[in-house]
Amino acid sequence: MDSSCTAVSGVAPVRARTAGNRKLPMADLRALLDTLGHTGVRTHLQSGQAVFTTDRGDEESLAGELARAIEDRFGFPVDVLVRDHAYLAEVVRACPFPAAELAARQLHVTYFSAPVTPDRYAHLDQVALLPEEFRLGDRCLYLYAPDGLGRSRLAEALGRPRAAKDLVATSRNWNTVVKLAELTAPEA
Repeated sequence: MDSSCTAVSGVAPVRARTAGNRKLPMADLRALLDTLGHTGVRTHLQSGQAVFTTDRGDEESLAGELARAIEDRFGFPVDVLVRDHAYLAEVVRACPFPAAELAARQLHVTYFSAPVTPDRYAHLDQVALLPEEFRLGDRCLYLYAPDGLGRSRLAEALGRPRAAKDLVATSRNWNTVVKLAELTAPEA
């Protein structure tokens, strides 16, 4: 994988959502990625996301390497997802909702560690949750929540343990989804 990648932490450590309310400062995450030999290391805001370039490993092996390195260095586990530019750009391109017409707070993407099939959400009464909607994509879920996540009954239902069982999952608003695709684009 000789390309620009993004490591998206499954539990956003800078938002104090790791076990024990521990935080991982972005400067420390950048330094760790540098010591692991990755280049072009940058982080995005205080979001738990880092962008880097590497010529070794695939997404799964890189995620495992980073998760182990974070736990070894900082003493607590953090789930990690790694995705390359092609994948992130395709997530933006394949959005089933009219992203250009929506406020960023209304549209979210949840990235998953593995493919997800509709049967995982068969228990949801989607009609009762309208106007909120979701659609599945390639290892992701697009969520339209017109009143934002804070009031979203659908987001709450999608995040329940039954729906997320056996997956690493992390959600980002549409602005961040687009920014990650831009940050990982090959330099012209």
